[in-house]
Amino acid sequence: MGFFTDFKAFLMKGEIVNLATAVIVGGAFGKIVTSFTNDVLMPPIGLLLGKVDFKNLKLVLQDGVPAVVENGVQKSKAVAEVTLNYGAFIQTIFDFVIIGFCIFIVLKAYEKAQQKIKKEDEPKVTTGPTQEQLLAEIRDLLKKK
Repeated sequence: MGFFTDFKAFLMKGEIVNLATAVIVGGAFGKIVTSFTNDVLMPPIGLLLGKVDFKNLKLVLQDGVPAVVENGVQKSKAVAEVTLNYGAFIQTIFDFVIIGFCIFIVLKAYEKAQQKIKKEDEPKVTTGPTQEQLLAEIRDLLKKK
């Protein structure tokens, strides 16, 4: 019974809930960025590069072989082609850079907001006269007496 109680307490900790929330929001954010790169950013880039669709760029390492059927009897199975899908890799790199840039912008804005809050919370320090100025005033007062 202690194991399940400990496990439940672990799951209900604030850090775990915050982490789960961050993962869910991060996943949704990743979908937004992927859609942005696939549907908004990459088509014009592909058009500029001669109507290239990055997702379809690949290097065929071995051609595929279709299935052989004679008189309704399958003589051999189909063999899929073996490809190196470098276009999908380029697309993933674009996604990564855009996600990284967006997170950078969000963190910069967060840091700026935190600095502003910290400045507002700091007590206002008023500077008084220096020690030399105080001593000079005391000297002047003593001279007058």
